[in-house]
Amino acid sequence: MAQSKSPPRILLAAALLASVGGCSSPSDPPPPPPVVTVSPPLRQQVTGWDAYTGRFDATDTVEVRPRVSGFVDSMTFRDGDLVRKGQLLFVIDPRPYRAAVAQAQGRLADARSQVALADADLARAKTLIASGTIAQSLLDQKRQAQQAAQAAVTTAAGALANAMLDLSFTEIRAPMTGRASRHLVSAGNLVQNGTTLLTTIVSTDPIDLYFDIDEESYLRYSALVHAGERKSAGGVGTRVAIALPGETKPSLSGTLDFADNRLDPSTGTLRARARVANPDGALKPGQFGTAEIEGDAPHMALLVPDSAIVTDATDKVLETVGAGNKIVELTVVPGRLFGTLREIRSGLKPQDRVVIAGMQHATPGIQVRPRSEPLKADPSLSSGDAQ
Repeated sequence: MAQSKSPPRILLAAALLASVGGCSSPSDPPPPPPVVTVSPPLRQQVTGWDAYTGRFDATDTVEVRPRVSGFVDSMTFRDGDLVRKGQLLFVIDPRPYRAAVAQAQGRLADARSQVALADADLARAKTLIASGTIAQSLLDQKRQAQQAAQAAVTTAAGALANAMLDLSFTEIRAPMTGRASRHLVSAGNLVQNGTTLLTTIVSTDPIDLYFDIDEESYLRYSALVHAGERKSAGGVGTRVAIALPGETKPSLSGTLDFADNRLDPSTGTLRARARVANPDGALKPGQFGTAEIEGDAPHMALLVPDSAIVTDATDKVLETVGAGNKIVELTVVPGRLFGTLREIRSGLKPQDRVVIAGMQHATPGIQVRPRSEPLKADPSLSSGDAQ
């Protein structure tokens, strides 16, 4: 019996697919290149500032303690008062010390009377020795007695001065102007000379902000000193901008007036201090603050949006538009952040066109349609609002 000569079904399907694929028109245009926004880097003078978290502390602190022992009679200030130097704070019962003064006065009067008697005896002895009535040894005794009486007056006068000084110490006065803490001893309590803590006083104006500079920054400052761009590695004498918690920009200004003479070996940091005016007493010891000091001298920098920098493995790169409007990837070294702009220290030229928007289309080697949008200068950057 004869067999059919028709082709298999699978071959027929393949032929149909081939014929359908051949129907596409070769005149369809390719998709247009993607649009990206480009800009040359912003070239502007900037000053880099370093920020350090610190804590405020009083310039002067005094622990008020009694200089004589006794029972407290009264307290003459309110807790938390602003007290002036010399203001009366506590009174210790003065009666025992008044009695001691009276005793010392009596001893001084007695000693002076003994001097008067010794003076008279010595004068008579001198008259008698001239006539040969008494021996020379008796005159020497009278002279010695007169000198001893004078010494007794000096001793009694010193005892009286000491007793009067103790009496004055029964009135405890503020050793400086400042803000008093709460009283730690109430009236009626016995206090001991030099031992019992009565209260503390802290100065209010000016106030100090202490902070620590890390070793890496200190070495960078030292390099600037050698380059003649900085006065000292510690920065003593330079202006410090200070921001309080919750502030986005510094609201206070002070002067760096101290840097320690060595780095702390346990932390590798250098302790520094900024002195700040506090006329209204708004700043309190123990508050936090952020000190910003000049880290880099004013210099011209190339700035690009921080969002334009891409991380490629361990490198930082920028996508740029080169010849033929093709994407070229540049490896760069970023520097400080100034607001939303980042300084590029190396790897970028002023004429490069950096992709600042449409980054998702910026694949190295592809052709794009660049749309220029120059970056705007920021006047605040010249004063150095950097991180």
